[in-house]
Amino acid sequence: MRKVQIISDTCCDLTPELMEQYGIDYARMNTVYEGKESPAELSWTPTEVHEFYENIRKGGRYTTTQVPVEEYDRIFRKYLEQGSDIVYIACSTKQSGSVNTAKVLAKKLEAEHEGAKILCMDSMRSAIGEGLLAIEAAKLSAAGQGAEEIYSAIEKIRNTALEFCAVHTLEYLHRAGRVKGSAAFFGNLFGVKPIIIADAEGNQAAYKKVKGRDASITEIVNLLKEKIRKPEEQTVFLAHADCKPEEVSALKERIQKEIPCKDIYVCYIGPIIGASVGPDAISVFALGEEVTFVGGEK
Repeated sequence: MRKVQIISDTCCDLTPELMEQYGIDYARMNTVYEGKESPAELSWTPTEVHEFYENIRKGGRYTTTQVPVEEYDRIFRKYLEQGSDIVYIACSTKQSGSVNTAKVLAKKLEAEHEGAKILCMDSMRSAIGEGLLAIEAAKLSAAGQGAEEIYSAIEKIRNTALEFCAVHTLEYLHRAGRVKGSAAFFGNLFGVKPIIIADAEGNQAAYKKVKGRDASITEIVNLLKEKIRKPEEQTVFLAHADCKPEEVSALKERIQKEIPCKDIYVCYIGPIIGASVGPDAISVFALGEEVTFVGGEK
């Protein structure tokens, strides 16, 4: 059986250490700032992270691009030439059309490489939710499963990848057109902090609204505690957009106290997701109860 390479994209927000641990690679999207287009790398340093989010705090605006076809061609050929099949776990199509480009190129490359398979999946998730699915796919690949088996298994669990995110404002997501069901959250809602989730259709959706930052962080912990399944077998991921270290530490300690998870992994919200969600967002991720909520229903 052919080896299977798992590939994701910049939206997965996995650290270089995690990608090395699980043998995952990723296709680069681009950011555009002050007219300069640059590959959106996930190997950025804390200093680079702070500079990125400080630019946004000061009124700067980053825009983003899909994965260029040339980047897909580069990364797909790399592994095909090594004799591997490919399962690509892509950002939700509700947030990026990149996977559609990948599917077109995949057919072309499969025709050029007899017997090769390139399966491209809409993860219906982004950020670490997408990354969690890539990790699960990589575990199956390491266990010797084939591309079609891996694709089928991950497709079945897509909506069990949970995301609960506390943001200061929906301004950035609204401006980027990345959040659904947001109308009721706008207006004169001084002090209201929205909770964002990945909904059943792959949207970033405004799920709840609470009063104040502390209450919003309490809410994401409560939601995770309610929805996670088999926490003792899981690593909970805590991702943030350049939040204060003491706030991150306090949230980590709270999760450790209230949820009997195996481990907690702290990382940054990456440049593509960060350009949309804005600075000081803080989020938690795990596998759990299947999401059925669709944005706009609340």
